[in-house]
Amino acid sequence: MLLHPPIDEIKQKADSRYTLVIMAAKRARDLVADKPALVEIENNVPISIAAEEIMRDEITYRRPIEEQGEEATGD
Repeated sequence: MLLHPPIDEIKQKADSRYTLVIMAAKRARDLVADKPALVEIENNVPISIAAEEIMRDEITYRRPIEEQGEEATGD
């Protein structure tokens, strides 16, 4: 169970829980693949490090802006 950072605080860093989960999972995979951590915490579990990085705004996301007139399906 993720206790730090508190889930209520980290939820505010993304527009949806899905986005938050994807951000944390992708970053945790990077950490497992030996990418350097952007924060130092006592816990060395990749998902905990990813969550702390998100909380500290070291990891963010940006939604792509769709071209005007282009449908979301890409047809």
